[in-house]
Amino acid sequence: MNYKTTSFSIKNWSEDDRPREKLLQKGRIALSDAELIAILIGSGNREESAVAVSQRILASVKNNLSQLGKQSINDLMQFKGIGEAKALAITAALELGRRRRSGEALELQKITSSSSVFELMQPLIGELSHEEFWIVYLNNSNKILQTAQLSKGGITGTLVDVRLAFKNALQLGAVAVILAHNHPSGTLTPSQADKELTKKLKRAGESLNIKVLDHLIITEKAYFSFADENLL
Repeated sequence: MNYKTTSFSIKNWSEDDRPREKLLQKGRIALSDAELIAILIGSGNREESAVAVSQRILASVKNNLSQLGKQSINDLMQFKGIGEAKALAITAALELGRRRRSGEALELQKITSSSSVFELMQPLIGELSHEEFWIVYLNNSNKILQTAQLSKGGITGTLVDVRLAFKNALQLGAVAVILAHNHPSGTLTPSQADKELTKKLKRAGESLNIKVLDHLIITEKAYFSFADENLL
């Protein structure tokens, strides 16, 4: 059989090897990550099936889907058989997965602990390569009224607009807020700027009878809670 003339499109595979048919017959749980990605890209290259290409892509990020989600379109296009359309399909699918997780956290509506804040915020900021500062507005039952970004690119008192933060709180009728920002470096140790900004926002909230319940530092897999560590 001549590899140069053989199509490795999924439709030409044996029935047992077709991820689409496997999905229909056995359900999505039965498919490996590589098989799911193979469905997205549809075909491989002249030498490899879509699953084989998908396995190589996953191997390049040590089979970590979170890490795969950080790959750029150009990164994905370095693999033979992956053009712009296929790279976009992979990126879009992973982004939908991230948003689904974020949406599931929002459906809970009520914040009950620092871990529930982490579940809400990690999909939004946990995997970013730059810093962002967010605020969660709560009612008197600790239910989420709104989650909003206050700054992007760095965390200092000058970049976070305290007046805007509490103007939004008053407009929403919030009685409490939770602060959150990410550390792309992965460190969970609060900086002096983090501590000073927390105190500044807490003082501003007290004057308006709006409580700052917590401030979380978020990384990809863990978090630091000011409240849990008695730093508020």
